[in-house]
Amino acid sequence: MLASLSPLVAGLAAGLSLIVAIGAQNAFVLRQGVRREHVLPVVAVCAASDLVLIAAGTAGLGALVTGAPALLAAVRWGGAAFLLALAALAARRALRPGGLDPASGAGATSARSAVGTSLALTWLNPHVYLDTVLLLGSLAAGYAAAHVGGADTPGPDATRWLFGAGAMVASVVWFTALGFGARLLAPVFARPVAWRVLDGVIALVMATIGVSLVLGS
Repeated sequence: MLASLSPLVAGLAAGLSLIVAIGAQNAFVLRQGVRREHVLPVVAVCAASDLVLIAAGTAGLGALVTGAPALLAAVRWGGAAFLLALAALAARRALRPGGLDPASGAGATSARSAVGTSLALTWLNPHVYLDTVLLLGSLAAGYAAAHVGGADTPGPDATRWLFGAGAMVASVVWFTALGFGARLLAPVFARPVAWRVLDGVIALVMATIGVSLVLGS
């Protein structure tokens, strides 16, 4: 299907197909958006980090990353520990009544903590590297190779970077929509029970990813 699209649109479609999937990063952005708490820096950090990783993958860094098993193992174990810790905190919030209303200011997250968590959820999560550096990088290279030789098509390098640019646009659009669009759910989260459900889902997502990293999947 991607083969019939322009490189920019193909990259956009590929980027959205990978980024929109539920994950620890998206769950955190959603929670901050619903709470209307430090949304701009969280969205900016997640989007900017993705831009750097997608650019690295488009440039061919994926081959170097796969050739460093020790680095991959360190990131995997560190990411698993971090995600399981966040899962435990989210589960604690979900199971403990009270302190869940963002209007009360209880349980508020500082800007430094929100940015730090966003950075950790990106750079300590091997799944992010898999999606951006490895998969999108491979797709960009494969798309460029499949579109070489046409009279009206750009060269392979230009095609690869147009594909990468499309994926970058997808990341910026998605995180912006998720972070700032989450406020539309405010009426739903007017009840404390809704926050408990959200934190329960976040705990499940982060725990699942953390366990999958421990098991090496």
